[in-house]
Amino acid sequence: MELHWLKPLLGRPAPFVTVHLDATRADASGDEEVAGRWRALRKELERSGAAVAVLDDIEGRVTRPTGVAGPHGRVVIADAEGVVVDRVLKESPAQSTAVLDDVPVLLPAVRAADQATRFLLVEVDRQGADLTWSDGSGLKAAQKETVEGNHDELRKVKETGDGWKSRRVQMRAEDSWERNAETVAADLDRQVVEKKPEIVLVTGDVRAVSLLCHAVAPRTRDLVVEVPGGSRADGVKQEVFHQRVAEALEAFRQRRREDTLDRYRSELGRGGAAVTSVDDVVTVLQRGQVRELVLHEDVTLPGSSLAERHLWVGPEPLQIASREADLEGIGVTSGIRRMPADVALLRAALGQDAGLTIALDGQVELVDGVGAVLRWNDDSTPSESVPASSEDQRRLHRVV
Repeated sequence: MELHWLKPLLGRPAPFVTVHLDATRADASGDEEVAGRWRALRKELERSGAAVAVLDDIEGRVTRPTGVAGPHGRVVIADAEGVVVDRVLKESPAQSTAVLDDVPVLLPAVRAADQATRFLLVEVDRQGADLTWSDGSGLKAAQKETVEGNHDELRKVKETGDGWKSRRVQMRAEDSWERNAETVAADLDRQVVEKKPEIVLVTGDVRAVSLLCHAVAPRTRDLVVEVPGGSRADGVKQEVFHQRVAEALEAFRQRRREDTLDRYRSELGRGGAAVTSVDDVVTVLQRGQVRELVLHEDVTLPGSSLAERHLWVGPEPLQIASREADLEGIGVTSGIRRMPADVALLRAALGQDAGLTIALDGQVELVDGVGAVLRWNDDSTPSESVPASSEDQRRLHRVV
């Protein structure tokens, strides 16, 4: 899972307000239900000293309908200047909460990211395509644009007495379809490079879909998943199609998680490019080795053991240590502070463009509920293959 959308929080001015809200609207009058939940949280934040302007900014967001049906939640994070992160959760929280602190509460936002995917939906016909972008926030608003080919010989004709003329028209139609597909493909390739979607969903006219998939560059083709049932024309059974899109996205998220966990298991088993335990993950984060941070789902929940543990950090994200003296040992002499372990780990992961995977119960073994897949490893990288000391043996009993 990508965390780049959390990067705007790095270096932002404190204090931070983190709102974890039940955004479910039971019926058409549900706006007042959500507003009521927010008003209760706002009173708490006002008593804690949150700035009125920041609370007004949050209120303008959370009282606006999400466009999402059924039970769902919302996480909003604001700094001293206003809202920085706004995401929808597939599941509503058991209780709406709001926190004012020197650091943001990041794990609700991370859980939202695990339930969302930044995708591009391409609805194509023989003339062109409609492109709809999702930013992964889970909010209904999305960018939509149209790409049209400039070749208009779109229909084949039935065979007539003049066989040569019929074949020539058919060839011109095929050529038009191919040129239009190439026009769409060129635009699609450009946008994939610029906007970097995680997955490209393609639907529409069967022939046009085939031509487009053959015309795009390999980088785009690797992201393509075909979803039947969509069309640029009216008459599509939208509920059925949206369900197919949801299933395709969920299948992608499961593959994404399992690919990472497979690599984690393999590397950890042979003492390679993977580590586990808070202390070992801190070591590799400090050195910029982490490709993917792995957290057990239990430690992403409010009040988890990870949230209640503290680490030491410096002004820069990769300045992280289990003990204050360890930071001083690497030359950090000012700006040192204690930080909740979950925030410190995610901050360091963001600082080295690492991703994050949430492991479900029973999928992998994680000491302290934390692990990492590495970009590289060397002789000084902590090894998990063989318990080499009594401390290693004790660690094995702290597997979440």
